[in-house]
Amino acid sequence: MRDFPSCFGESGVQVSDSSSGSSRSCQNVVTCLYKAHLRRRPCVITVTWTRHLMGQGLAVGIDDSCSKSLCKVDIKPWLFTKRKGSKSLDADGGKVDIFWDLSAARFGSGPEPSEGFYVAVLFDLDMVLLLGDLTKEAHRKTNAGPSPSNAVLVAKKEHLFGKNVYSTKAQLCDSGKVHDVAIECETAAAAGGGGGGLKEPSMEIRIDRRRVVQVKRLGWKFRGNQTILVDGTSVEVFWDVHSWLFGGHVGNAVFMFQSCLPTEKLLPWSCSQSFKETQLRGLGFSLVLYAWKSE
Repeated sequence: MRDFPSCFGESGVQVSDSSSGSSRSCQNVVTCLYKAHLRRRPCVITVTWTRHLMGQGLAVGIDDSCSKSLCKVDIKPWLFTKRKGSKSLDADGGKVDIFWDLSAARFGSGPEPSEGFYVAVLFDLDMVLLLGDLTKEAHRKTNAGPSPSNAVLVAKKEHLFGKNVYSTKAQLCDSGKVHDVAIECETAAAAGGGGGGLKEPSMEIRIDRRRVVQVKRLGWKFRGNQTILVDGTSVEVFWDVHSWLFGGHVGNAVFMFQSCLPTEKLLPWSCSQSFKETQLRGLGFSLVLYAWKSE
């Protein structure tokens, strides 16, 4: 996950995006990271949803606590006509089984299904990760043991498209509800009053239609951060809109919502650490949004 933010300054976020040179068809991607355990050993399960002209795609990968890949299954979009199946692999001295059924899945505007599906990851017949609402069908198909999934969603990365408004739904902390997140940015709006000038670029971020961040002089504050409160939890919001203002309509803005654990549980975040290593150390949930301007 090299394109997740990995190093923060005191007044902003430094972000690299390996997909900035890709075509839009390759950017319709949602990536979710789950912290789980294989025989009590910590691991990270990465689930990536893609949408291409050829259909939906799904990839599931498992890394250990040192970010070493244990196994990966890549379901190509052109194989998605079947929309359900399973795959078995050897990993970490045991057997990993991945089951999926998206034959009745319903999708919104993005590549991630909203209902009517399941994706299950088992390790030696124990359920490690179970996604979707068809839980009974998943247990019946997999013959999994009675132990519930121990996986916790720790990070999500999503690409959004729009002209001035970028919207998504997100759960910003593990025990919170799903919220509507909207980012509205005016980078070159005509000023009123017949003066013929331009407004100062500005930006607003809203949670459930409530404004939580407002930046009026965006040309001077194109990178920054602010703390907000969501579901009783402190969430640090970082933004970098440099490409919108100075990139000549090339590139994307990046936003990160990082939930904050109590002070005594926060650990130093070194620039040399990978995103997965940080999450395994117990930092809160992260939502990373790449906002692309539509032509």
